[in-house]
Amino acid sequence: MHSQKLPTAFTILWKNHGVSTAAKSTASMRASSWWSGVEMGPPDAILGVTEAYKRDSNTNKINLGAGAYRDDQGKPYILPTVKLAEERISKRNMDHEYAPISGVGDFTKASINLALGDNNQFSSNGLNATVQAISGTGSLRIGGAFLQKWFPGNKDIYLPVPTWGNHIPLFKHSGLQVKTYRYYEPKTCGFDFKGALDDISKIPEQSIILLHACAHNPTGVDPRPEQWAELSKLIKDRKLFPFFDMAYQGFASGDIDRDAAAVRLFLKDGHRVALAQSYAKNMGLYGERCGAFSLICDSKEEADRVMSQLKILIRPMYSNPPIHGARIAAEILTDAGLRAQLTEVKGMADRVISMRTQLRDNLKKEGSTKDWSHITDQIGMFCFTGMTPDQVEKLTKEHSVYLTKDGRIAIVGITSKNVGYLAHAMHQVTK
Repeated sequence: MHSQKLPTAFTILWKNHGVSTAAKSTASMRASSWWSGVEMGPPDAILGVTEAYKRDSNTNKINLGAGAYRDDQGKPYILPTVKLAEERISKRNMDHEYAPISGVGDFTKASINLALGDNNQFSSNGLNATVQAISGTGSLRIGGAFLQKWFPGNKDIYLPVPTWGNHIPLFKHSGLQVKTYRYYEPKTCGFDFKGALDDISKIPEQSIILLHACAHNPTGVDPRPEQWAELSKLIKDRKLFPFFDMAYQGFASGDIDRDAAAVRLFLKDGHRVALAQSYAKNMGLYGERCGAFSLICDSKEEADRVMSQLKILIRPMYSNPPIHGARIAAEILTDAGLRAQLTEVKGMADRVISMRTQLRDNLKKEGSTKDWSHITDQIGMFCFTGMTPDQVEKLTKEHSVYLTKDGRIAIVGITSKNVGYLAHAMHQVTK
């Protein structure tokens, strides 16, 4: 009959063969996993410092690696203005629907006005394409992607040496070719103005140049106003495209307008710029990942076209930005009362400036004959101390002071309680 079963011996042989093949296949996959070729990556330099700090049992230990503001007790600080804005938002019982691809409208408008000044001609005439982004990193990443696709000149971006560590992989991932120009002079712990001018004068025309708008990270070294003016002229003469990273507006000097002066100067000089903004530092919105990216254009029609392409880039990246941080920032920036209270940022900046002065004075009190004036000449969250890797290692090993190997310290980790101990330790390893 047609329904007869196969002979038992044949059936067993066939089944055993199938099981054997499957087993061999599984064993082979286990022996050679999909990810067996993945290499162990190096630990993040900053996180590595923090982990080592946590393991240290010394009660005098100091963490000067992390770049997040702390109060004089060494604790995270929430601006009262931010708390008040959150309370107002909560009372409105707002929904959690998606923001538009370009972000929360009130936030993007307020953000470009904060950067360029109220009633500036660019936003009032619709000459900007501004989108909300995932803090400063996301703003830079959007900018990198847009420039890689649409910038009509070289796909080369020139970064200062040194620069924020994330700039290099970020722009490489965007598909841009990363190149450099001189910026920091180790001998003076200051700005290598001559070296910068010399290198910039040799950058091929139609290239992109990245500029830190204020509080250069990681050195804390900024050009003086007259140096910015000369840089603007040279960059314009060389037909280079300026991309500003402005992560510290208001937090650097305590003055929102002063910290944005370089960006506004370049626009006054006729440049068309790209601008990345972050609200991590100046509003303490670190974890809310609140930022903006802008391109200044020559006409509203051009800005509309640019905006359309920015949305197309954002859509497959993350689709829509988060709303909470943008709502907080917008509430503060669009309400006259809250905006006036934003002087709290000056309080943070003043504490940082005070810690710089106290550290310099305590080093002198320790008997140090070195010139530590660069500590107070530099500005912002970080300071390049000029200490060598060997001195840094000794500082950590013998005094439990944790910082990156290049001698950079986060001033925000210094308090009135530990500044004396820090000065003593620095003197011991540098005398």
